[in-house]
Parts: sequence; structure tokens; C-alpha cells
Amino acid sequence: MLFNFISRTTSTPFRPYIKLQLCHHGLLSPSSYQSSLFSSNSSHSFTVTYLINSCGVSPQSAILASRHLNLSKSPNTANSVLAFLNKQGFTKSQVSKLICRHPRTLLCDPEKTLLPNFKILNSLGLSSTDLVTIVTARPKMMVNTKFPVTALLCVDYLRTVLGSNDKVITAIKRFPLGLTYNLQVYAAENIQMLRELGVPESSIKNMLAQQPRTFFTSADRFRKVVMDVKELGFDPSKIRFLYAIHAFRAMSKSTWEKKVELYEKWGWSRDEILIAFEKYPGCMIASVDKITRILDFLVNTMGWEVSYIVQRPIVICFSLEKRIIPRCLVYQYLAEKGLIEEKDDFSFTKWLLYSETKFLKWVVKRYEEEAPEMLKLYQKHLNEANGSTTSILRNRDVI
Repeated sequence: MLFNFISRTTSTPFRPYIKLQLCHHGLLSPSSYQSSLFSSNSSHSFTVTYLINSCGVSPQSAILASRHLNLSKSPNTANSVLAFLNKQGFTKSQVSKLICRHPRTLLCDPEKTLLPNFKILNSLGLSSTDLVTIVTARPKMMVNTKFPVTALLCVDYLRTVLGSNDKVITAIKRFPLGLTYNLQVYAAENIQMLRELGVPESSIKNMLAQQPRTFFTSADRFRKVVMDVKELGFDPSKIRFLYAIHAFRAMSKSTWEKKVELYEKWGWSRDEILIAFEKYPGCMIASVDKITRILDFLVNTMGWEVSYIVQRPIVICFSLEKRIIPRCLVYQYLAEKGLIEEKDDFSFTKWLLYSETKFLKWVVKRYEEEAPEMLKLYQKHLNEANGSTTSILRNRDVI
């Protein structure tokens, strides 16, 4: 019945996609799927096959990408693009991601389009790793023939405000699309607005370097955000004023109030919310669902005092499944075995704030002899969170 329904209701352009789904579910063999590609439009089939075989794109992504380009007419150009990316240090995985995000990259002239844009990025002092990461994340800007002009204007403006070239590079890495903005239109007026309100120049520079996207909006939109922040009582002379602007750029005023009300339900006072926000603004940018789930686990399951979280609100931005739960369960396990000293009943810094490598070194050094199965427990919960079978136990030299 399923096959009869498909044959009656599906037009030709969608048949490769349906056959792909049947292949994934074991109802069509991979070889039958490949041959089915060639039974449809030949140019479309060529493009899909090229994306799969030459670019490492998944079959499903290849079908989606093929809607935007026809490689049968320009395979040599696509080959040249791949050769260029390989020469620039892109891995197969990065090439695949880049092509999925902007398939038409394969149609551009590497010498006339890509090379000049890459030279601009190289001239900024970006490391090869940073350059590849930026291009992989934002490939569309690299096929823009106007990119060299806008990028240089952006960098010149950033240098005028920030002074330090290191801060300019930091700003670019934080928001690569800024290189496509005319900052005299999108940022200069907003920064001047802050100066007139009495925001310290040092605070403006730090925010522009760390969160440049905060400033890249129309003056009318920025002015409205500033007024909303002032209405909440934030002092322009304090750094939290800019943090609040950054947060409001990421959400509406009503969403902000919903999160304030949520924290209040968990026993936080308004002053404590502002203290936590100033320490780590991400605690207000996190989604309502994430905030709820993390507070529920830490307060109701782990029995934490609210004061722990208020003083270190960064925990709200950690992954509940991949960081908080695995480490807390190991903590509980060791506590039940009597290995947690009462005076060390809870060490926030070590148990949650340590990096993964530092955490493993510390926990192994301190507890492995008395609880050798501890790492297996930790690995089990990490695997459940990641859906992975990669084992930290195979890489003991790392820890």
C-alpha cells in the first residue's frame, strides 16, 4: 500500500528523495538507490553523484544542494574549487560542511573570486586554523565580489575604535559576518549614542571586541533597546549596562521579563538576578527550557543552595546532559562510598567549572585508586549524552 501510494501521488522531482528514505529504512538497497539517481534527469543525477563522491556530502544533503546548482555544465570549475580549498588546508569534513551551507561555492572562479577574498583574510593576521573555521561557518561571504572592499572598511573602522590589532582579530573571529557590514552605517552611530550616555570608552571597546554583533544594527533598533535597558534601571556607567543591551539584542523585552519571573520562582531576588547577569550574561540568554531543566536538576536532585548558582551563573550555560549530569552523578557515587570529605562536601570549581581535561586529571589523581570503576560510570553517562561509543578509557595518556 505504501508503494502504491507513492507511485500515485509523487511527482518525478521528489522520487529520488523518497527512494533515499526507503534506502535509509532498509526498503531499498544502496545500489538500487544509486541507479535510481541516473534514471531521473541526467544533469541532476550528475550533480548529486558529484556532491556525494567528490565533496563527501551525504545523499540527503546532496539532493537538497542539487536544487541550487547544475554541475554537469561546469565540473572543471567545481574540481578547481575543491583543489583550491584543499590547498588552503580544508579537511574533507570542512569541505563537506562548506558545500552544504553554500553549494554555489562550487560554481565560482577560484582565482578571480576566492583567492582575493582569502588574501584579505590572510592579511588580517588570522591563523590558518581561524581562517578555515571562519570560511567553513560563513562560506557565502567568500563568493561576494565586493567582500575585499567591505572587509577592509570594516577592519579600518575596528582599528580606529579598538586600537589593538589583537582586539580586531578577536572581533572578527566572534562575528565574521561583520566583515560584510558598512560599520559607518551600522555601528558608528550606535557607539556614539553610548558615549553620549556616559558609557566608559573601555567598556565600549571590550564589548565591541567580545560581542561585536551587539552594535551591528540600525540606529532606530539600537535606540529602542537602549531605552528598554534604561527603564530597567541599569546604570550606563556600569558594564552590566552593555551586557543588558547585548542580551536584549538577542531577545525581546517580554522574553527578558519571563526569564526574570522564572528565576524569581526559583527563589532568586531581583538583585541576585542582576548580580548573576553581570557575572555571566549568558544566564539570561539561555532558553527558558534550559534554565528550568538545569535549576530543577541542581536544586531538586542535587540539593544545591541558590547562592551557589547566583555566584557562578556560568553553570546555566553548561550542557545538562554532557557536563552537569555526568559529573554530578560521579560526585554522588563517590559521596555514597564515603570518599567525599565533609569539608569538601561541594567544590563547585572542580566539579563543574574545570575543563574536561583538567577535570579528568583531577578526579583520576584523587579518586581512581579507591574507586577505579568511577571512570566507567562517567564514560557511561557521557556516551548516553553523546550517543557515542568513543571511550576516554582508551586515551589514558591524555589524563
